[in-house]
Amino acid sequence: MKKSITALLIWMVLFSVTSCNNKTIKGIRNTSYSENEKSIGGLNLPFKMPDVQIPVFKADTLNIEDFGAVPNSQELCTEAINEAIKKCSESGGGVVVIPSGLWTTGPIKMKSNVNLHTKNGAYISFTGDLSQYKLIHSYFEGNKVIRCESPITGVDLENIAITGQGIFDGNGSKWRPVKIGKMTDEQWKTLVNSGGVLSKDRKIWYPSEGALIGNEEKDKLPKTPTVENMEPYKQALRPVMVSFVNCKKLLLDGVTFQNSPAWNVNPLLCEHVTLSNLTIRNPWYSQNGDGLDIESCRIGTVTNCRFDVGDDAICIKSGKDKEGRERAKPTELFVITDCVVYHAHGGFVIGSEMSGGVRNIFVKNLTFNGTDCGLRFKSVRGRGGVVENIWMEDIRMNNIPTDAINFNLYYFGKAIAEDPHTGEMTVEKMPVSEETPAFKNMYFKNIYVNGAKQALKIMGIPEMPVQNIQFKNMIIRSEVGIQMNYVRKIDFENIDLRLDKPGIAASLSNSQNVTIESFKSTGESQAFWVGGATTKEISLKMKGYKMTFEKDIKVLESIKDQVKIMD
Repeated sequence: MKKSITALLIWMVLFSVTSCNNKTIKGIRNTSYSENEKSIGGLNLPFKMPDVQIPVFKADTLNIEDFGAVPNSQELCTEAINEAIKKCSESGGGVVVIPSGLWTTGPIKMKSNVNLHTKNGAYISFTGDLSQYKLIHSYFEGNKVIRCESPITGVDLENIAITGQGIFDGNGSKWRPVKIGKMTDEQWKTLVNSGGVLSKDRKIWYPSEGALIGNEEKDKLPKTPTVENMEPYKQALRPVMVSFVNCKKLLLDGVTFQNSPAWNVNPLLCEHVTLSNLTIRNPWYSQNGDGLDIESCRIGTVTNCRFDVGDDAICIKSGKDKEGRERAKPTELFVITDCVVYHAHGGFVIGSEMSGGVRNIFVKNLTFNGTDCGLRFKSVRGRGGVVENIWMEDIRMNNIPTDAINFNLYYFGKAIAEDPHTGEMTVEKMPVSEETPAFKNMYFKNIYVNGAKQALKIMGIPEMPVQNIQFKNMIIRSEVGIQMNYVRKIDFENIDLRLDKPGIAASLSNSQNVTIESFKSTGESQAFWVGGATTKEISLKMKGYKMTFEKDIKVLESIKDQVKIMD
């Protein structure tokens, strides 16, 4: 990883010397960004992508101390920071500097043409006084909602940035509930003794009585919510920490965002987004503690970022259910490279709120270490939306507690049932409609996994199988092998599967047009199991070994003619 990052930095330096089309952003660490139609960071992309437009700022600089901000005290700097940003924007833009020191503030409101630049040693702590955060019309989990305003907000802006080496702390412990199962006994005891209140079953801790009421008594929430009638439940209406809505030319570079009330960084309906050199972290027990949620955005890059969070790390979304489909704004044309994920529920994730669609995403050179699930794709009937044209290559994983790669189209829905006599996985087929989610045209190349519970699990739906997926050049060490149900046109090439426990290397049920060649496995008690009434056109070939049905393949007799052993 260090070598690849060093190579990227060397390339950037060389490119800054040789290219006349570069744009350099003032106030950040000598980082240069190229703008080529099908090349981002020296990568040749498999789709045509417009130039990512980078914000450029005037050299004019304002210091928040000149507006009355006082460091290293409990005095709120909200007015000083926002006044500096406002004046900078009204004067044609420039840089607003937050110097080294501890700064306590309420919500920060960004303005167009402003680079909020943090010096090394700047620690911006958002107040735990929730009265400072007004209820507003906002968005969360793909829908319009009433929620507290975010610690950092930008709406309908252009040419904006947050840069430098500072730390933004969302003071999430003042907002978030905590489940008993996510802590050790000693941690739980310390948390309960710190104050707050417990749920009736004493399994969830809330930071306040208001937070408990808003979460535990949802049946009392107004049917038609307004800012006024939601006020009694305000303390439960946790905001995302960094919210940019309908913005163009957005840059976040170098800073740390941590300890968010809910999701951490959430660009929504934005264009030309550049996220680089960020550290995004939340406690591993944080409820809804996502790292980065890119939602209904187009044209952007995520480069050289670090994640250690309580929920999904790098997550691609596009709205939820009917509202998301009517919004009809897919997340598209993004390049995500050179990132590291530590704790997270999923390393790179698409869904589950993907009703507006996701397409033309290129992911390369990611490392997942101890992440619950590596590559995670999730949805459910009712979402609708099409996920297509997704490329993932050069992915490394280490110590993955669940699945290295997972497709789950039953997320919070009715799961597939298994026939105890045949092992066949079946589910009722539904009519295809606008509510039917689809995942197709996805490409996985050079995937290396050193330890996972399961190598690959695909749980599709019968009316819209997961389809046209290619897996090439994978070496995976795991306890359990490959399991697929309701898939179509899946190709495997050059797969090396190393099982830590005896079992079936690959199980296929209700699968069509599946080709597995140059396949090698060790530690298995059986190579393949094939079942499912709708299964057809299965072609199998082991690398350097001639298989037989009697020894290597268990297949239901009714579909045996659909399974071919290739020479």
